[in-house]
Amino acid sequence: MQELLVNALLSHTVNRAFVFDNYTWDPDGPDYSVYNGKLIPSRIPHSAIISGPIIGSSWPPGDPTPRSVSREYFERVCPHPLVIDSYEINKELRLDTSVPASVIFDKWVDRLNSVRDPCVEIKRSSFQIFEIWLFGSSRILSLWPRLSNSPILRNFSWSPLVLQAYAQNAHLFDSPSRSLSFLPSYLRPSNAAPISPAELHNVEPLLTPDQTNPVPGLLALHIRRGDFADHCAHLAKWAADWNGFNKFAALPDKFRPPPDGGRGHTTEENLQMYMKRCFPTIEQITDKVRKVLEEQHSLYGNSRELKRVYVMTNGDKEWLEELKAALMKVKRWEAVLTSRDISLGWETKPVAQAVDMLVGQRAQVLIGNGFSSLTSNIVMFRMLRELSPEDTRFW
Repeated sequence: MQELLVNALLSHTVNRAFVFDNYTWDPDGPDYSVYNGKLIPSRIPHSAIISGPIIGSSWPPGDPTPRSVSREYFERVCPHPLVIDSYEINKELRLDTSVPASVIFDKWVDRLNSVRDPCVEIKRSSFQIFEIWLFGSSRILSLWPRLSNSPILRNFSWSPLVLQAYAQNAHLFDSPSRSLSFLPSYLRPSNAAPISPAELHNVEPLLTPDQTNPVPGLLALHIRRGDFADHCAHLAKWAADWNGFNKFAALPDKFRPPPDGGRGHTTEENLQMYMKRCFPTIEQITDKVRKVLEEQHSLYGNSRELKRVYVMTNGDKEWLEELKAALMKVKRWEAVLTSRDISLGWETKPVAQAVDMLVGQRAQVLIGNGFSSLTSNIVMFRMLRELSPEDTRFW
């Protein structure tokens, strides 16, 4: 998502229409791909996940930028675009850790402003303009002042489909009397009338980040399992850093890659340190939750007691039952819930992670995974909302 946002920011900065495509797993294969032995959609329209100017809604009054358009529309009206290889600009900058993302961004602004052709396309076989090497380091933070003040992010919203899925499960996170006050009536479960296609596919932002008030008493935990066991070990071998948007200076939990690892090798001590921060055990999880509860009490006393836990996870049911039992020994929560407990229809299962992100975005306190882009998306919105940094934590 962050790459999408920054590319849209670049288009907006040079006063060009941003071209968006589907969220794509496999661009050339069938409609469904196989992942972990299960069928998943190969292509999901972005309008099923997000809304706002980034996918074609109107810009704020007075903004002259052309509206964003779909790839199909672009190909119809621009059959012969000017094609630019990203290496032309990025070749000396992309892997230089001393070069902030803002420098690369400004180089592209200058290049695009020099183009007279109305249609520009980045060569599909070339490197991305903004790569994982930027988003996986603090280099990306140099763009935060521009991104955080842009309508790209200020007018961002989750899609009506995601908001509807949240509404159907809102009673799990908050009291029914206030949990749905921010939603239009047609997205609430009490609405008896079927939702029209125009309402479900509305790209105008319905819930911008500044409207996502925290849910009192809700603690959200992001705990990756499954493939993250190998992934976390891989990160240790390459001395990987946290995702850049998890490294805001104001956030209390810090991480610095060890100096004695990398290039495919690590020590046993470093490996265990990475696993604790990336793939924590149940004991490590409960220890961290206890610590955060103590620090929250020191900060706020009893005025902001955490009462419910929601675990964003892909863990299996048996492990999650063990985790729930362990968390209930930390304190008597009103409820301990996980991603496995929410109700999703066939339309919303492919966007389940977006529903989780909205929950994490609205949690009173978040404990996330610093190596995860999903956590960093949530952190980005929490920082935009100017929630207290002490309420955003990491393993």
